[in-house]
Amino acid sequence: MADEGTVHEVTYDLLRSLGLTTVFGNPGSTEQTFLKNFPDDFTYVLGLQEASVLAMADGFAQSTGKPALVNVHTGAGTGNAMGNLVAAYKGNIPLIVTAGQQTREMILCEPYLTNRGETLLPLPWVKWAYQPARAEDVPAAFMRAYAVALQPPAGPVFLSIPLDDWEKPALGPAVVRTVSHRVSPDADRLRSFADRINRSQRPLLVLGPEVDRSGAWDAGVAFAHKLGAPVYSGPLPDRVSFPEDHPLYQGQLPMTIAGVTEVLRGYDLVVVIGAQVFRYYPYVPGEYLPEGTELLQITSDAALAGAAPVGDSVLGDALLALEQLVGMVDDRSDRPVPAAPVHSREVDWASSPLSPDAVYSTLSTVKPADSPLVTESTSTMAEQLRWLPTTRTGCFFATASGGIGWGVPAAVGVALGDRARGVKRTVVATIGDGSFQYSVQAIWTAAQHRLPIVFVVMRNGEYSVLKAFALLEKTPGVPGLDLPGLDIASIAAGFGCRAVNVDNTDKLADEFTAALEADGPTVIVVATKPQMAHLG
Repeated sequence: MADEGTVHEVTYDLLRSLGLTTVFGNPGSTEQTFLKNFPDDFTYVLGLQEASVLAMADGFAQSTGKPALVNVHTGAGTGNAMGNLVAAYKGNIPLIVTAGQQTREMILCEPYLTNRGETLLPLPWVKWAYQPARAEDVPAAFMRAYAVALQPPAGPVFLSIPLDDWEKPALGPAVVRTVSHRVSPDADRLRSFADRINRSQRPLLVLGPEVDRSGAWDAGVAFAHKLGAPVYSGPLPDRVSFPEDHPLYQGQLPMTIAGVTEVLRGYDLVVVIGAQVFRYYPYVPGEYLPEGTELLQITSDAALAGAAPVGDSVLGDALLALEQLVGMVDDRSDRPVPAAPVHSREVDWASSPLSPDAVYSTLSTVKPADSPLVTESTSTMAEQLRWLPTTRTGCFFATASGGIGWGVPAAVGVALGDRARGVKRTVVATIGDGSFQYSVQAIWTAAQHRLPIVFVVMRNGEYSVLKAFALLEKTPGVPGLDLPGLDIASIAAGFGCRAVNVDNTDKLADEFTAALEADGPTVIVVATKPQMAHLG
């Protein structure tokens, strides 16, 4: 019988065929048999903690538009990564998360590092979790994992692999398959949606993260222009899918049921493409739709269609749906549209600490137009939108989960993804001082790879958004909302980054400009006034 190779050899050949040659990880003893004799044509991206590792892979997959491979350490490492695994699942990010398992012969007696209930631990935040029944099944399990991660709705999957599987003989070369990552909407149902849109006298359009993720930015703009309708993004967007300086753009929907209802009042039809209906939080009760308003939803995610409390849904890829719809709807580009809300542009330049408006207005004068924004400064979302609107596809990234600790490593992943696909641009990451602490280890990876990232840390010394919730929820006296004594610049320098403290707009502009020319990442710590977030 001819030598068919080992499971290790066959699996690496499969990973090459699938383009999965970058591995994000933090090596553990149960993973070293997978990583041994690491091939020269593969890249290992080391993160210092699995939460950072997972989010770096997330950002990498979003930048490249392809699945990414993650390797974490058995049950403990999977536990470390869980918070950012939630973000990947909610953000439809195709990741193959692998973890080592103890030797098969010992699993029954549960030795140290055994991952008990290995397929249960990552649930419900993966699409599929599996431990191969036989060592010979490992390559085929990777192939299935790739297919499941990529098919809509995309998302992370999990493989647990006993450490002694890798040197077992394989059955032969792995079977390499291709799968579709787009599903076209039902033609008749989409046509009925178009008929309802054409009968509408005052439609409103909501474009969500699926539009940008599917490459439908231009199709969305064309559809909105032909429809002649005002455009909103959903609340708390993790991707921006419409130019926020466009005359049709009205802003983000509020976060609450009551707030959304007031915005929708007076419109007879709401067309939601690529978004949940809606991403509500916190609870402020009201009617889901005002009287006289109907809703249509187009999404690739059957779970989101099922969860919608109102409206009619059709399943389909945002790009395919928009390309078809634009030819079905009547040209109403001359329809009158309300003027976009005008916000005050007065800025207190002299305040110390700086106001968020002063910070973002200054950044707007020095940030390159092609620089993507990765943001995790929840209390300053309104100021960010006012001064740093997203005007290009693939240029805005935020967490989809509501947790924190995603933004810093995600910025690292986006920069690595840009480098992998040959794109030269500086990533700008605006991060709250509380958020910065969660996955701060990721800046070491940024420094090691000399990535072009400017981290702008808003140092207000508190969890401002939680203080806003305390007012809304009428919960005075909540402890742990202040953050004194953090020397963020020293922390950043300790991880190998260029780091500076700034306390005025001139210095902020100068240091940001210098950071654009630096050979590696810069952490700019800006003393800012606490900002009460608007939660309506």
